[in-house]
Amino acid sequence: MSERFILIPGRTAKQGCGISEGKFGESYQSEINSLQMAPADMQQLGLSSGDRVRLYNEQGEVTVAVYAAKGDELPPGILFIPYGDLSSRLMGGDTHGSGMPTSKGLDVEIEVLPRPPAAS
Repeated sequence: MSERFILIPGRTAKQGCGISEGKFGESYQSEINSLQMAPADMQQLGLSSGDRVRLYNEQGEVTVAVYAAKGDELPPGILFIPYGDLSSRLMGGDTHGSGMPTSKGLDVEIEVLPRPPAAS
């Protein structure tokens, strides 16, 4: 079963600091491969920090780790992901004459993925 959300990609301060070690460095990659969600939404979906979800829309799909946003940074129903490879896969190619594709307010579906079995 999936739930519909609005995805807001953007830049983060941590992403900006991570660029100093390069876009393929651990800090930068960790930042752009994580999704932030309102704690209430995580609770409703039975998610814990680090769980993996599949985001998809008519443009594409990605699998990403989800983390609770701090405090009330995100209202319920809104997701945030830093700009990067994953966010780009969910953007369309139409630039509406501006040269930049629409990158804010993307309608996405989210599917909770099963947790891997615990190591024994």
